[in-house]
Amino acid sequence: MKIPHKLLLISLILPMIAVADEPWKQPYQFAPKIEQDLGFARAVRVGDTLYISGSVGAGEMPAAIKQSYDRIGKTLEAHHLGFEHIVKETLYTTDLETFNKHRELRKQYYKGDYPASTWVEVRRLNAPDLVIEVEAIAIIPKNASASASQ
Repeated sequence: MKIPHKLLLISLILPMIAVADEPWKQPYQFAPKIEQDLGFARAVRVGDTLYISGSVGAGEMPAAIKQSYDRIGKTLEAHHLGFEHIVKETLYTTDLETFNKHRELRKQYYKGDYPASTWVEVRRLNAPDLVIEVEAIAIIPKNASASASQ
């Protein structure tokens, strides 16, 4: 069966028009006032990829790890995702030795489904009381309804 050229052209153009109407970059803010003041978004979705900004933790390392990963969890939840959707994680800490002593806390969030990870010790984070900052990249499955609730 031969498809008429005009019909073929229309079938190719219509999907592009529908995609052009959707914003290619969708920011998600958890605390809009703070994020606006600092100049960042908690996460940005581009296509099927969710880029999650550094989620911070302060105080003693066990509590800071929980703070960071709980914040990531809230961002994932807002996009109908879980830690199993994270494919890349970058962790910054002011004390890698202490983090390593408590890394089992991090494992509880991933439940054995670990992403590619990089851990880096830094001299200081954005505020002096912060001891950890974790950023992540998650992939949104094609069958997930992952629209952020603003």
